[in-house]
Amino acid sequence: MKIIHTSDWHIGKIVNEFSMIEDQKYILNKLINLIEEEKPQVLIIAGDVYDRSIPPVEAVELLNETLSKLIIDKNIKVLAISGNHDGGERLSFGSKILEKQGLYIAGRDDEIYRHVVINENGKNINFYLVPYKDPALTKKLLENKDIKSHNDAMIAVIEKIKENINKDEVNVLVGHGYVTMKREDAIKCIEDKYEVADLQTSESERPLSIGGTDLIDGNIFDDFDYVALGHLHGRQRIGREEMRYSGSLLKYSFSEVNQKKGVYILDVDENKNIDIDFKQLQPIRDLRVIKGNIEDIVNEGRELKEGKNDYIQAILTDDGELINPMEKLRSVYPNTMLITRERKRTYSEDKTSAKGEYKSKSKLDLFKEFYEDLGSGEYTKDKEEVLIQTINHVLKSEVK
Repeated sequence: MKIIHTSDWHIGKIVNEFSMIEDQKYILNKLINLIEEEKPQVLIIAGDVYDRSIPPVEAVELLNETLSKLIIDKNIKVLAISGNHDGGERLSFGSKILEKQGLYIAGRDDEIYRHVVINENGKNINFYLVPYKDPALTKKLLENKDIKSHNDAMIAVIEKIKENINKDEVNVLVGHGYVTMKREDAIKCIEDKYEVADLQTSESERPLSIGGTDLIDGNIFDDFDYVALGHLHGRQRIGREEMRYSGSLLKYSFSEVNQKKGVYILDVDENKNIDIDFKQLQPIRDLRVIKGNIEDIVNEGRELKEGKNDYIQAILTDDGELINPMEKLRSVYPNTMLITRERKRTYSEDKTSAKGEYKSKSKLDLFKEFYEDLGSGEYTKDKEEVLIQTINHVLKSEVK
């Protein structure tokens, strides 16, 4: 059986006030074209189908259009779970009716997991769809007072699944959250827990809880032949080859500029051997970071033949005040999202206060000291002359 593993579509997402719906429609059509070429039997969506629990109309329309093409036109079975961004009840509405067409969505509030069996050449492949839930809800549904974290909740769900699992058949789990093989080390560290957990995180991912209670121990999935994970936007392997995050289909923050986006294609044979391949999908517009003097950036942009419509974060290295920098950049890069200024010095909190006997220092000395600690660029004679003129002007105004 051939399976495609995707996650984190985030349909309807807005990035820095730019709607991504056109980009999402483009990339989903690229996915449909890939499915036409590869001819898989199953498509997995491991959560965060929508970007918010009540999606906008255009997001619902795009998902309906995409699923119709996949299920009706391409005759592929779609298995999806709700993620932390989705409204599970809304996402799974009507899914029972659509199962006959090949659409399986797990997300209802009362649904701990859904078991879907797909037969291929007389062999069963079992898919266990575990939708994202707050641990408190899982605790209530299972009437288990010991559930206090996402890890506790997932252990309890897996125990329920294992009551009827057939280990002679292929078993695939679909889940959503922070899964790591280093949970015990990570929960001891508050500030850098995801780094200690050896997880590549992005700015566009929403934390699920605080204090490490969102981390799930990957060892609890040992009985599954493949674990299809969602939530992290960068594709990565967790512990073993058969436990992976596919990552998002598009870049949704500038922390993801170096990530390659796409899907995993799995080939599963009757002996439980799984061949895993990654297929990159090229977006209609990329997210890029450019850096330099604004005039140089604008001039270089005018010479570009490709990439002018990319989403841009510009890090400007100019000294002094800039007049209408966004307008200048958007004249060349119309989809400029962010402008930041390069900080040329690092400083600590103690440098926000004047040094030594500040009362005995002149206004010029105080400003020079402040500028050398926190300013942009070198403190030159020209800058000092401007400062002297400004101070003199202010002093004259005060005595009028």
